[in-house]
Amino acid sequence: MSDDMERFFNTAGPQTPDSYTIDPLSRLDLDDILMLIRQQRYFVLHAPRQTGKTTCMAALRDYLNKEGDYIAVYVNVEAGQASRNDKVTVINSVVDMLAEQTRGTLRNLDTLPSGFDVELPWQIRETVRQVAIDSMLSAYLRRLSETLPKPLVLFIDEIDALVGDSLVSVLRQIRSGYMDRPNSFPQTIVLFGVRDVRDYRIVLSNQDIVTGGSAFNIKSESLRLGNFTKEEIHELYMQHTRETGQQWDEACFPMVWEATEGQPWLVNALGREVTWKMKENRDRSVRIIPEMIDRAIENIIYRRDTHIDILIDKLMEPRVKRIIEPILANDDEPDESLVPSDDIQYVVDMGLIKVERGKPRRIANGIYREIIPRELTWTTQTGLTQNPLWYETPDHRINVEKLLLDFQQFFRQNADSWIGRFDYAEAGPQLLLQAFLQRVVNGGGYIDREYGLGRKRTDLLIRKPLTNHYGGPVQRIVLELKIKRGDLDKLIEKGLQQTAEYIDLCGSVDEGHLIIFDRTNEKTWDERIWHRPYDYQGHAIMVWGM
Repeated sequence: MSDDMERFFNTAGPQTPDSYTIDPLSRLDLDDILMLIRQQRYFVLHAPRQTGKTTCMAALRDYLNKEGDYIAVYVNVEAGQASRNDKVTVINSVVDMLAEQTRGTLRNLDTLPSGFDVELPWQIRETVRQVAIDSMLSAYLRRLSETLPKPLVLFIDEIDALVGDSLVSVLRQIRSGYMDRPNSFPQTIVLFGVRDVRDYRIVLSNQDIVTGGSAFNIKSESLRLGNFTKEEIHELYMQHTRETGQQWDEACFPMVWEATEGQPWLVNALGREVTWKMKENRDRSVRIIPEMIDRAIENIIYRRDTHIDILIDKLMEPRVKRIIEPILANDDEPDESLVPSDDIQYVVDMGLIKVERGKPRRIANGIYREIIPRELTWTTQTGLTQNPLWYETPDHRINVEKLLLDFQQFFRQNADSWIGRFDYAEAGPQLLLQAFLQRVVNGGGYIDREYGLGRKRTDLLIRKPLTNHYGGPVQRIVLELKIKRGDLDKLIEKGLQQTAEYIDLCGSVDEGHLIIFDRTNEKTWDERIWHRPYDYQGHAIMVWGM
């Protein structure tokens, strides 16, 4: 790193000496991993994309090679994805990459016996070119292991980028030599990917289905790389302070945790946004304050970086929709028998949701909670004619009563046709209102969203800064969204209680609104559309029927 170059928050690729970083080995249970290697185990390490798997594995490779008991080699097989079921091309590519990476690793070792030929990995590659494709990889690994002066530990990254015939061939060839380790096959092979290999559902070129377990049934452990802890986020950001002198208001850290829950790419993206992309903050005498974190979050969402685009693409997959839609729709009694556990695990492995013992499924972090409804309603937002200025008072506040009266009329006239446009139709009423609100707050404001499977409600907090500078007054509006199920009076009583609780939780709220969507087909719109004020436990709450 140049002496006059600041380190930075890295959001692209593995960490480097130039980037702020948490010690990669500290994120792994190193004792457990070393024990598995000593026991000659094959195992899996998986985690959502852009969580630091590659950085951690490169650090583990370097650690093992420095210790000198093994020769550790890392290879990334993602390039094979383009060839899909063409296993001839994929296996040849994997063997080529193994030969090249092993040769490169040996060149950097200073613990090899005198006179050992570091070109042997490529020479072995030449000797297996005529071996049948379904044995070529195993033949290469066998001859390489027999030639190396120490046991081989092999890290295979992006294994789940391979598909169909190619993936099955790689897994089965790894399995075929397992009994011959460590003298004639790698002592340990570690597979890295987004998913655990046991969850692979592999569709072959002839449309037969092979499960991961039947293709690779020698795995002894499945390890998952976790997110950053609160302490690690604090340490990462303090590296910037020590490097530049720029200070963080301590109130920023709970906001960063709520927004990211430690997802490494999001943590780094927020740090980069607020310290570098927001150009006024390149002046290192500027103190980073909570309002800047709000703005940074909004910028990241609006810009739709690659990480966000990947997330959005996943929402269109049917198996993802089956899990996410009930969460958005506040389905309080989902038929779990209709939800394949494999689909739940798939969405967990993608990093989209969290499943915690004794708690309902929920979206993984605050930024994802914001992105998902906003992106699902993006086309709807662009089709709305609402101008934020229509609902702005002379003192720059949102006239919520006017806004909701207009939405009632819009909902009455357009609900059936507009809700049908949503990919997530079961959550249509909530999404349509959120599209309407987003169109308005895009003029300057934020929506904080709370929703989750079994909560029977959606909590929205609108925050509207009333000035253009940091630290000014903020209008705060609570909206509670519910779907009518059962007796209306009981629903209103419960909804008022929940709205009041949310107002108390948010603090300094200007007004509260309870919105009830009635989807009873037998009722006329005149019966569904109404509003009336309530005084509940000292809170003035307007209840709206839709």
